[in-house]
Amino acid sequence: MQQFIHLSLNNLPPIWVDGFSSQLIDEENVLAWLEIDLNTRLHFAQGIVVVTNHRLMAKMAGDEIWQEWRYQQGLLLTQRDYAGVGCLELFDSKARLAYWRYRLGNDIAVSRLIECFMQQLGYHLTGKLSLSTHTQVQCPNCATLLSSDQEECPVCDKQIRTPPSTWTLLRLWRFAKPYKGRLLTGFLLTLCSTAATLVPPYLTMPLMDNVLIPYQNGQPIDTDLVTLYLSGLLGAAILAWVLGWARTYMLALVSERIGADLRTATYEHLLNLSQEYFGGKRTGDLMARIGAETDRINIFISLHLLDFATDVIMIGMTAVILISINPWLALVTLLPLPIIAWLIHLVRDRLRIGFEKVDRIWAEVNNVLADTIPGIRVVKAFAQEKREAARFHAANQRNLQINDRVNRIWSLFTPTVTLLTEIGLLVVWIFGIWQISEDEITVGVLTAFLAYIGRFYIRLDSMSRIVSITQKAAAGTKRIFDILDHVSSVPESAHPVHLSTVQGQIELRNVGFRYGTRSITRDINLVIKPGEMIGLVGHSGSGKSTLVNLICRFYDVTEGIILIDGHDIRSLPIAEYRKHIGLVLQEPFLFYGTIAENIAYGKPDATRAEIISAARAAHAHEFILRLPHGYDSLAGERGQALSGGERQRISIARALLIDPRILILDEATSSVDTTTEKDIQKALDNLVRGRTTIAIAHRLSTLREANRLIVLDRGRIVEMGNHAELMAREGYYYRLYQAQARNVDTEDESFVSVVEHSVAGERE
Repeated sequence: MQQFIHLSLNNLPPIWVDGFSSQLIDEENVLAWLEIDLNTRLHFAQGIVVVTNHRLMAKMAGDEIWQEWRYQQGLLLTQRDYAGVGCLELFDSKARLAYWRYRLGNDIAVSRLIECFMQQLGYHLTGKLSLSTHTQVQCPNCATLLSSDQEECPVCDKQIRTPPSTWTLLRLWRFAKPYKGRLLTGFLLTLCSTAATLVPPYLTMPLMDNVLIPYQNGQPIDTDLVTLYLSGLLGAAILAWVLGWARTYMLALVSERIGADLRTATYEHLLNLSQEYFGGKRTGDLMARIGAETDRINIFISLHLLDFATDVIMIGMTAVILISINPWLALVTLLPLPIIAWLIHLVRDRLRIGFEKVDRIWAEVNNVLADTIPGIRVVKAFAQEKREAARFHAANQRNLQINDRVNRIWSLFTPTVTLLTEIGLLVVWIFGIWQISEDEITVGVLTAFLAYIGRFYIRLDSMSRIVSITQKAAAGTKRIFDILDHVSSVPESAHPVHLSTVQGQIELRNVGFRYGTRSITRDINLVIKPGEMIGLVGHSGSGKSTLVNLICRFYDVTEGIILIDGHDIRSLPIAEYRKHIGLVLQEPFLFYGTIAENIAYGKPDATRAEIISAARAAHAHEFILRLPHGYDSLAGERGQALSGGERQRISIARALLIDPRILILDEATSSVDTTTEKDIQKALDNLVRGRTTIAIAHRLSTLREANRLIVLDRGRIVEMGNHAELMAREGYYYRLYQAQARNVDTEDESFVSVVEHSVAGERE
């Protein structure tokens, strides 16, 4: 049995506590409550709905009495959502008892309230407090199934909060595997070059004991012996240089290729993700991951990982040589090693978490740049330079604060390691001098030991420094694999169906779509014949653009099915399917490049004649010829060198060039003046022949020639027919058209009229 946590009255909003406490009866506890923010006429107003263990209670600000409903057979509490507005409704077996409006930001709290209500209702009817079945929805970012009462997706939340593990770096083997032969060669070269660098200290022992010390005691210098030793030192130095150059060059080549493959794979995977993924991401953050993070990983592999491998080999070989020369002196030399290892383990986790925070804050800095630089015209138009500079300064300061925290840890760690190595060197001197005094070792042995120890401790210090670099690389690797591990919510079919030709018939059967817990469209049934032109009509938020996105398969339906020529579009290869669709967006987007390159974006191999023909059809040819370099003129960043109408006509030409069987116009004429709109409309009248065309337009006059008009409201089809038929019915479309003709805000009038009609019906 599930036990409820009784809410104290102190948890209620303060304005309701006093009035509600006087309403409670004996042994009554508050189990859940919802503060609503709209009245029945959709005006902002305060109200509250409360579930207790005995009843449901509600009150709006200004009302004198509380409404209450005891738990009884037939009672039902449900929720519905419209375009940005939700409705909580209470029914009994005969009629609707009450309803409350709220903004959809309260959707999760509403689901919890309903769940609590239904559990208490079941308890009063059956005597058992049953567990309710949660409605499952998909996370809009990762498509994980969630219950409706979950505020956060556990998968996404884990990605954000779970610190990266150093073992994440092992996942890079997927990109290193194709180059394993070169990596093995690089490792062997590292082994040989490290061995070569250890030869000179070993030769100092006989040089000291057999040449210098005997000479100091009066014996003549053996020239041949000196030549042999010095030749050995020179040869070892040259060999170490050659091998070091070869291994550095070899591993640099490999690391560059691994980095390039990593960037390419990440970018390609990013392009294949669904539109939902990009809806929850910032451009600057994604750019930082593909650019800065892969570059950091590349540097780690080419430089620091190589140095780390060299350090490990050097320490291992040095330890073996020291033990072979004198085990006791070697033991003293290696004494600081366990302490340094313990320090590395102590700070590793703190550095790893700290560097991941640094990466996230740095992404915020990039996000500000990605927002303001493309939108510099808007920034300047509203004189917001100081505000944007303040945003950047704030993000930069947060970056500084996080870095300061990491540096406080790192600044203490590095000098501590250096101090330990200096103390270790001092201990070796003391122990070595004592052993010389006891005739245990010679001066040459101590000299060789000191030479090896110098290299040993330098490498040990270098290994300690690589801790921070490794944690930075691990944090970057985690952020890269967060992208690579993400599965698109619009997957490719395992057994794709290939269509040789497309006729253009589109059928929607019981289509519904939810974004998170919000229902956008429901029960859409529509058949569009090949070559037919339909217009989608409705106020903003009625589901027009969502319907187009579903047909283009930018999103997948959550209910029902969409068919193209009788085939489920989910069974078709995505790229192959979209080649048959020409899309003109409400906000035209042009790439940095020439006019001709932008028109030919969907067909890069198009001839100049085909490009000009498409431009003529879109009525863009004339203004293009007036540009300084005609079709070779630069469009500028996002088409900033062109006016809004010119950008729109370029985007129309771009869609026309691919000669699609299905043409989708999403407010295609919204950015042009009346004269240009008429020119484009004339071109479209010829172009839609033989093509299935779906057009969205707020100006209803532009859709009068459509074969059918589909009128949407709150995600449903409410009317269907041509312009004359719908006007004759004097229904929803008629009111929209008349309101627009009177220059009245279509959305407010249509929506309020529907609400008023609904309220009037309820009063009757």
